[in-house]
Amino acid sequence: MQESQNIEWKEVWKDEYLKWVCGFANASGGKIIIGKNDEGEIIGLKDSKKLLEDLPNKIRDILGILVEIKLQDSKDEEFLEIIVEPYPFPVNYKGRYYFRSGSTLQELKGQALNEFLLKKSGKTWEGALEPQASFNEISLDAIEEFKIEATKSGRYPIIREESNLKNIFLNLRLYKDNAIKRSGLILFGKDPRNYIMNAYVKIGKFGNSDTELLYQDIVETNAFQLPDKTIEILEKKYFRKFISYEGINRIEKTEYPYEAVRESLLNAVIHKNYFGPPIQISIYDDKFMIWNPGELPDELSIEDLKHKHASYPRNPVIADVFFKAGLIETWGRGTLKIIEECKKVGLPEPKFEINSGGFLVTFYKEKFTDSYLKKLNLNDRQIKAVYYLKKSDFITNSIYQEVCGTSERTASRDLEQLTEKKVLKKIGEKKGTKYKLNHGG
Repeated sequence: MQESQNIEWKEVWKDEYLKWVCGFANASGGKIIIGKNDEGEIIGLKDSKKLLEDLPNKIRDILGILVEIKLQDSKDEEFLEIIVEPYPFPVNYKGRYYFRSGSTLQELKGQALNEFLLKKSGKTWEGALEPQASFNEISLDAIEEFKIEATKSGRYPIIREESNLKNIFLNLRLYKDNAIKRSGLILFGKDPRNYIMNAYVKIGKFGNSDTELLYQDIVETNAFQLPDKTIEILEKKYFRKFISYEGINRIEKTEYPYEAVRESLLNAVIHKNYFGPPIQISIYDDKFMIWNPGELPDELSIEDLKHKHASYPRNPVIADVFFKAGLIETWGRGTLKIIEECKKVGLPEPKFEINSGGFLVTFYKEKFTDSYLKKLNLNDRQIKAVYYLKKSDFITNSIYQEVCGTSERTASRDLEQLTEKKVLKKIGEKKGTKYKLNHGG
């Protein structure tokens, strides 16, 4: 047994460990073992029987919860197991709220605490009412766009004939107790920032470093129109277009696939923590990044996003409106679609990561063009290998020999040079060595 999300080892009991009990109760529960060192070795407890009697009452009186405590023994050494169940209501220790995340204990403050308290009370940020808001602040253009899309999708065709804004908001769960919900203002408001200051997108074009901001834009509109308006600005000002012809037909292609970018923006709007800063798009010569405040739900990992997974929208009402409009699915396929669309046009797989308290998607441009490879002074064999890798996931020494018609020694030298020039990245050692294109290098 190892320390993990749900297990903590302590050599002796200290009352400050009530924070850990609090943290487990506020998260998914867990077990604190008293009488083990940091290596997980049982060292025993001298006062185990007294603690067995005292701790349940102390935890009940200070934290207001009940826990199960077991006295265990191994090799003539006794230790205690404090088993903490997850609690449906927020638990605090001396007025402070703690939460177990991974193998660490975090004190919740500010935005994170607000969100936690809302979640524990069975509410969401988007469900809060804004009694001061009126339907005069709702964009009729956005409502009309929604009605068209919801009819076209076939998921909510009855909405097409409805003209009463109050009825529309009631049907979409955006109105309650004679007040518009925050979600309604976010989705369809003329200026959502009157109520939610950070409901916008910030775009920046950067030079050779993160401090070299060349120019920027801010996109301010409601969430329903935000993805398309953002893409419109990106394609007009930030993304280059490539022109080609099929016969007499003129074909325009942007640097990044439209569907992948749009899907990523939709995900950002739906999963955004609206307590946090705005959605931020950073554009570089070789990549662009969409950062969204709000980490993954506890149920998902980064690796899960590369496979079919359950959907856990941070803002379920907002997500439901986008679903009714046919703009998203509810099957957790958004990230898969992003990956598929990039691969379809020969771009590298985007990178998903948790960064600075938010979710970051990085799209990489196709940098291995003829002109780029020419600048590196590659030989014909090496260029042939790069083109092979554009269609294949990896290459090995033996595959290189077969593709390029060369010896093992020459293949090793060529591959080593490609790695040094950061065209390839080496994975593994000896006979298991593979080489992949180094899109991020």
